[in-house]
Amino acid sequence: MSARQYWVYILTSASGNAMYIGVTNNLENRVFEHRAGKGSIFAKQYRVTRLVHVEEYDNPTEAIAREKQLKGWRRERKNELVRTLNPQFQELMPSVGRA
Repeated sequence: MSARQYWVYILTSASGNAMYIGVTNNLENRVFEHRAGKGSIFAKQYRVTRLVHVEEYDNPTEAIAREKQLKGWRRERKNELVRTLNPQFQELMPSVGRA
């Protein structure tokens, strides 16, 4: 039996004005859903589709706890986290969900 992976991810809008934090066990599929407008009402409304940060976990409880922690942070602290590994807020998964 293989170990399952879980990801905490951060998406932003093209302008960077909106940010979404989520958790999933299928990152590629979840990003595709967001880009297709099926991920969440918030992500669809604000066009939050650019994957800019990802953290991987082996345990779903840890991933959910981290998601909740990040959601409790102020925006500037979230931005600082993204900048640690992705200073330019570049798209980390450019080909998913694009024709």
